[in-house]
Amino acid sequence: MEAFLVSTGVVALGEMGDKTQLLAMLLAARFRKPVPIVLGILVATLANHALAGAVGQWVADALGPVWLRWIIGVSFLAMAVWMLIPDKIDEGETDAKGLRLGVFGTTVVAFFLAEMGDKTQIATVALAARYDAFVAVVAGTTLGMMLANVPAVYLGDQIAKKVSMTLVHGVSALIFAVLGLLTLLNVGSLF
Repeated sequence: MEAFLVSTGVVALGEMGDKTQLLAMLLAARFRKPVPIVLGILVATLANHALAGAVGQWVADALGPVWLRWIIGVSFLAMAVWMLIPDKIDEGETDAKGLRLGVFGTTVVAFFLAEMGDKTQIATVALAARYDAFVAVVAGTTLGMMLANVPAVYLGDQIAKKVSMTLVHGVSALIFAVLGLLTLLNVGSLF
């Protein structure tokens, strides 16, 4: 349960102001069809995070516990620093003119590609490596993505105006830093 809750919270906070959240707002503004956009985000996130979780499990199996602890701890600390750098959406990631996939297909492709190498994908790898709970981590990170992006699809502009992204990024950075320190200090449980 800890792996699920931590994964959900870390990704939900980490996704605030992220380029994929900006992509969700852009797709919503462009297509004005929230249901296929939300379903596309879900499918893309499940696929992307399942791959990331598998990589995390592989890393955990391939490395010994000491190396794994240090790599994951330092990775979480690096994520804390990365959270303080605001994301900007790349024009190439939002251009769907050449795609003939419809709203759902365009969303799946755009989100899957936007998540490649993104903070939440890297966090999923690290969380899957830290916890021996593939399903819980993938379910948690996917729920976190949905908690951050579904409101962005439906209420994008209104949310962006009322929530301080600097504060959200600061809280996310603090959580990643705490996870990193707890991992380096070999603290087994967060709760």
